[in-house]
Amino acid sequence: MGKYEKLAREIVHNVGGKDNISSLTHCVTRLRFKLKDESMANDDVLKHMDGVVTVMKSGGQYQVVIGNHVPDVYTDVLAIANIKDNEDIEDNKKPKKVLDSFIDVISGIFQPILGVMCAAGMLKGFNILFNVLGWYSADSGTYKVINSMGDALFMYLPVLLGYTAAKKFKLQPFVGLLIGLAMCYPSIQLDALSASGKPLTTLFSGTIFSSPVYLKVFGIPLISMNYTSTVVPVILIVYFASRIQKILDKIIPDVVKFFIVPMITIFVSLTLGFLLIGPIATYASGAIAHGIIAVRDFSPLLAGLLVGLFWQVLVIFGLHWGLIPVYINNIMTLGYDNIMIPFFAATFVQTAIVLAIIFKTKDKKLKALCIPAAVSGIFGITEPAIYGITLPRKKLFIMSCIVSGIAGAFYGHYNLREFTFGGMGIFEFTTMINPNDKSLSNLMIAIIGVLAAMVIAFVLTMFIHKDNDEKVTNAENEDKNSTKVIKKSTAYSPINGITIPLSEVKDAAFSQELLGKGIGIEPLKGEVVAPFDGTVATLFPTKHAIGLVSNEGLEVLIHIGLNTVQLNGKHFEAFVEQGDTVKKGQKLVAFNIEEIKKAGYSIETPIIVTNSNDYFEIIETKEVKVNAGDVLITGIV
Repeated sequence: MGKYEKLAREIVHNVGGKDNISSLTHCVTRLRFKLKDESMANDDVLKHMDGVVTVMKSGGQYQVVIGNHVPDVYTDVLAIANIKDNEDIEDNKKPKKVLDSFIDVISGIFQPILGVMCAAGMLKGFNILFNVLGWYSADSGTYKVINSMGDALFMYLPVLLGYTAAKKFKLQPFVGLLIGLAMCYPSIQLDALSASGKPLTTLFSGTIFSSPVYLKVFGIPLISMNYTSTVVPVILIVYFASRIQKILDKIIPDVVKFFIVPMITIFVSLTLGFLLIGPIATYASGAIAHGIIAVRDFSPLLAGLLVGLFWQVLVIFGLHWGLIPVYINNIMTLGYDNIMIPFFAATFVQTAIVLAIIFKTKDKKLKALCIPAAVSGIFGITEPAIYGITLPRKKLFIMSCIVSGIAGAFYGHYNLREFTFGGMGIFEFTTMINPNDKSLSNLMIAIIGVLAAMVIAFVLTMFIHKDNDEKVTNAENEDKNSTKVIKKSTAYSPINGITIPLSEVKDAAFSQELLGKGIGIEPLKGEVVAPFDGTVATLFPTKHAIGLVSNEGLEVLIHIGLNTVQLNGKHFEAFVEQGDTVKKGQKLVAFNIEEIKKAGYSIETPIIVTNSNDYFEIIETKEVKVNAGDVLITGIV
């Protein structure tokens, strides 16, 4: 078991237990669950859990946002829930919306190969760049060997997709692999057949669907296609094969099922695939590509504006997967994509905002949070910046969308194109080098758009973002020099104990202020009392944490100990219920300090103002020791 075992156990427990998990995958920053019953998941517990950034529900998936270390957490969750990598445990019987099903299928098929796809694209991109720079020629052995490293994946893409689609559709994986291999078999490709002689006939002559026929299968004309590098045909054929296998599994005797089922499945699916499914899918892919280009040609600027403007919103909800098939289809059929690529500057806009905050803020904690987010953003991973910094500061997030939209309009107007798949962030520049254009003009458009967007975002952030210290100073000056009165909301200490700066609490989610500003307390007495007059907004079933809202609107979370959710309520006793009205000093929860320590848990208790952004400043006490009822936190409006 890995170092995130405790976190993994908490996640599995709070998504409803391992019996509630239908399947699990992950992307760059998120665990993507398919749950049998989402109502069994404890959303609030997960959102406030140490090590979890937030929870999202989209595309039929229950997404737990972790951060850059999600692969390690994913591995531990698999072990604890006894799930095999990418395994579907059981079909979710609830009917899904069409969009949810589509996004779930696409993400499930492409996620497993995205990393190696990016790696292959980067090799192709750098190879083209070095050739353009004159470091070696396209005829050299160096170029050809490196090109084979990057190009092989895209030439034989149906093979990889056949395997991942088979796992998604519950077809025997190696049957899917064989389907992909057969579709790439050299002797049935159009270019090989056309080189062998004249066609027997030509179907749909004079149209965009004109297709030569070189072979007949059982007397039926075989429409010749090149299936290497294609996407849609293999996915549809594998899906058809999965339906055939399901039927055969019910009717073929067990004694011969081992080899008869895959044999018949492969024969029927590929025969119909070559004769009907493949050609129809190829025609449809070509028609979609041409249709999208026609729509884009109506107003490239508007198309780019919309993609850039809404891209980050799509990412937040995981809906950007809906554009992936269009993106891949364009590159495979047209040789480039200019539909999705206007999003490109959005990544760098987020990075520029974070860099501006680093320069401007005097808040050491915020600066410490921004630095890793900026590094991640440079390499194309923006979730830490979005969830941790810009989204909580709504004006910055809205501004980032607007600037990204402007950059997208620029890219649309100047027809920015991406010629191959590649890495993210700075590594994606190489994919925009046109192999047929030694001037690098397309790459220059990409660079100009990114630089302009970053400058605009940086400057606007310097104006928009107000450091908290400056806000308090300005508010205090207004109070002294005018009739305006500063409104304050006070939370009194709910615990007797020794204070700890929040930055020193041994949990990143609290110490980095992902949930809000506040202070920590090392309790000396196992009792929590109400820090003000207000209402119990949330009482966790495990009784280790309680959320309160004061009559003045101050929202406070009291989290007793670290990772104590795993005690499942043991050593805790609650004296109130969710929704109760409470008075300052009223007893809320009792807990056994010694027993919690014996169980191996820290009793450091973060006390967080979860709506910190509603205040000019959150001022914590400077006292080392506090008693229940002492002033602990003041929020200045």
